[in-house]
Amino acid sequence: MTSNLYLWLIPILPLIGAAINGFLGKRLSRQAVSAVALTFSGAAFAMALYVASQFSSLSLPHIETVAPWIRAGQFQVDFGFYLDQLSLVMLLVVTGVGFLIHIYSVGYMWEEGGFYRFFSYLNLFMFFMLTLVLANNYLLMFIGWEGVGLASYLLIGFWFIKDSAASAGKKAFITNRVGDFGFLIALFLLIQHFGTLTFSDLFQKVSALSPETAGAGLLTAIGLLLMVGAAGKSAQIPLYVWLPDAMEGPTPVSALIHAATMVTAGVYMVARSHAIFERAPEALTVVAIIGTLTALFAATIGVAQTDIKKVLAYSTVSQLGYMFIALGVAAFSAGIFHLMTHAFFKGLLFLAAGSVIHSVGGEQDMRRMGGLRTKIPVTFWTMTIATFAIAGIPPLAGFFSKDEILWRAYQASWIYWVIGVFTAFLTSFYMFRLWFMTFFGTYRGEAESGHGQDPHGHGHGIHESPKIMLVPLVILAILSVVGGWIGVPGSLGGSNRFDHFLGPVFRSTAPALNAAHTAPGETAPPENQTEGTEPQTGHSTELAFTGISVLAGLLGLGLAYLLYYRRPELPHRIATSLGSFYEAVRNKYYVDEIYAAIFIKPLIDGSSKVLWKGIDQGVIDNSVNDAADGARDVSDAVRRMQSGNIRSYASWVALGAACVLAYMIWMGTR
Repeated sequence: MTSNLYLWLIPILPLIGAAINGFLGKRLSRQAVSAVALTFSGAAFAMALYVASQFSSLSLPHIETVAPWIRAGQFQVDFGFYLDQLSLVMLLVVTGVGFLIHIYSVGYMWEEGGFYRFFSYLNLFMFFMLTLVLANNYLLMFIGWEGVGLASYLLIGFWFIKDSAASAGKKAFITNRVGDFGFLIALFLLIQHFGTLTFSDLFQKVSALSPETAGAGLLTAIGLLLMVGAAGKSAQIPLYVWLPDAMEGPTPVSALIHAATMVTAGVYMVARSHAIFERAPEALTVVAIIGTLTALFAATIGVAQTDIKKVLAYSTVSQLGYMFIALGVAAFSAGIFHLMTHAFFKGLLFLAAGSVIHSVGGEQDMRRMGGLRTKIPVTFWTMTIATFAIAGIPPLAGFFSKDEILWRAYQASWIYWVIGVFTAFLTSFYMFRLWFMTFFGTYRGEAESGHGQDPHGHGHGIHESPKIMLVPLVILAILSVVGGWIGVPGSLGGSNRFDHFLGPVFRSTAPALNAAHTAPGETAPPENQTEGTEPQTGHSTELAFTGISVLAGLLGLGLAYLLYYRRPELPHRIATSLGSFYEAVRNKYYVDEIYAAIFIKPLIDGSSKVLWKGIDQGVIDNSVNDAADGARDVSDAVRRMQSGNIRSYASWVALGAACVLAYMIWMGTR
């Protein structure tokens, strides 16, 4: 009998920290607020490490039921937690990276107003995210899912006196609600047809079903609806538009929510739902297509952005697309592998970008940076490591996870692979563009001797960040180097231990892969190939494709070197020659403007007379007015009965008594 690990303590600890700072933080010093936030988030990380140390002795999946929860006829859900290889990886990523970002935030936010409020929100976010990844059923997962949306809204709009920040928070909240609507309908279908939302019971019932190879069915519908929810949370086409605007929040928020944790919730949910998706190959194909298009689309936008955080935001959208490519070709372990390495190098990129912004007095436009490598050397070297990692340069972490995705994508369809390689080239180009524009050449901003301050109170003199901000950078830089070594493939002399570690999760219910997993006109993977096993192809072929992906990264580096270091006058000439096409890319293909014209303006702008009259006047106003008119008519009729005449009142009493007697007689004769 396995001992109880008290998994419930892991999410409860940051919740306690959130409550203390939320209710008492205004009366506490900044040191006390910091101590509370770091103590409880650090304790959650320590508990996660303890769980990891006991993991090998557990009978998996390890389920801990805290209390009975919902009972409604035959349907019942308990409040409990679920631990297996997948949730352990997520647990360590959320608590580990989250704790480092808490440490960084102490230095970054020290001079900001609302210091206690920020850390209360940050702890609250960790509570909901940990609830999401540890939940043993979809209902509890959905509570965590909605909770991280709430916490994200609070953190993105932290500087609520800025209209842009307040609008960004609302945009994120509303866009996520669109995706959540699909998720919720999927849960209703699961309850109706399977009678449970508990993972162990549900997946056992789903596993007894055959793949829907003849066309779309119930599982395909559920899978597509789950993907709608994942697209909202993980910023996939067409619901990606909230994430770039979310950069209005403080930089630590960008690192925690929009790089390492919240945006990966959709990836985790699809991977957790693998039993459903494996039996809905058409839904899997949709996942792969959406991921492929998102990866490419966001990468092209990132090429033309000049705000350092916006570049990283579109990079995040693109990398999430990579993860969905992996999920869509049923390479679930590869998708989670990239989720983990991405948390390391993208979290580092955002924190290093925050250090750059901090050092230059709040400036975020890369055109006003340059020559910073000698002035902020620790930030420069750590961001260099992260840049090479995301570009897929060996032997850094990003190389192994991205190469694994590309290789498994090729096993399903050369179309996915070609687009993936081209996206890798674009990723390398725009990241090294950021690197050269920020750290090389001459400084293009305001004079270093300036002593003005930006709206957040940071001085303009260029300076390295304090040690409390640099220590997390160094730790994440180390993880960005070695974090991928646990997934070295057999073609490079390794055994892909990460893939084998997660293998039991995905093998337990996996049917043989079939042709419906592939793109039209493609050949299917071998029937005996399942998750956790190496593809049945020679290592020499895999090495050749590895070389191509590395070459794509090096070509991106070379082009960025030419345009932004050797010939810095060329980008302007190229942009001018491209004319309206470049303007379209720079303006993000006007997607926000299109959405505003189609969805937002007609609903809120009175100039759209058709919808205004149909919805506002025809439905809302008329329903209110009709209710008022009805109440007035009834009151008028009743008022006429009150004549003040005693004889009239007596007549009404007699009539009422006669009706009662007639009713009693009629009932007695039946």
